[in-house]
Amino acid sequence: MAEFVLVVDFEVKPENLDRFHQLIAENARKSVANEPGCRQFDVMRAQDNANRITLYEVYDSEAAFEAHGKMPHVADFFREGRPMIASQTARRLERVTAAAKAK
Repeated sequence: MAEFVLVVDFEVKPENLDRFHQLIAENARKSVANEPGCRQFDVMRAQDNANRITLYEVYDSEAAFEAHGKMPHVADFFREGRPMIASQTARRLERVTAAAKAK
């Protein structure tokens, strides 16, 4: 079965950027640490726009992602973070290959 990938782009209101970074970092850390089906949760910032934050999340399956959405730390993130977001888009993808890590 192919892994489920979610790519989310946020445009964060400039006045909330520091707090948003704290919230999303905590969400990412708890997702990887506490969810067996969450394989990867990267938080990235666009080089040309500090307010554009992209998430790259990898799960064992779509069911693992659905379980992620029900976690208390995700609810906490959205409760506080949602007002900080000017816009949001998300893409659901299926990982078909993964590059091997260099040793």
